[in-house]
Amino acid sequence: MALHPLQLVVDPEAADAPYEQVRTQIAEQARSGRLPAGFRLPTVRGLAGELGLAANTVAKAYRALESDGVIETRGRNGTFVAAAGDAGAQQAAEAALAFAQRAQRLGLDHQTALTAAVTALRATYGEDG
Repeated sequence: MALHPLQLVVDPEAADAPYEQVRTQIAEQARSGRLPAGFRLPTVRGLAGELGLAANTVAKAYRALESDGVIETRGRNGTFVAAAGDAGAQQAAEAALAFAQRAQRLGLDHQTALTAAVTALRATYGEDG
């Protein structure tokens, strides 16, 4: 199974509570684009298990992130990074994420997938974009 792009480190010795460390790191990664809009976050229990935290700790971080508009819960479908910007940008981000996931399932390496995407963009927009 491929590693997801969400990379968190919780320092039990840090001044910030573990839930705040999780909240801050997810928010920073979402805002920087490292976690793309539409990225499905691990379940509360799954992430808690990965990080060695109580499920309530991760749930508290997710609730804070949702109230800040950083993530959104879609019922039984899961929790996702919320899109910033207009609906067109959101749909483009979701399409790009779907492409990246499919390319990975097909066994393409990063550079091959990137080349395919750039080629398609040039064919659509022209060489100069």
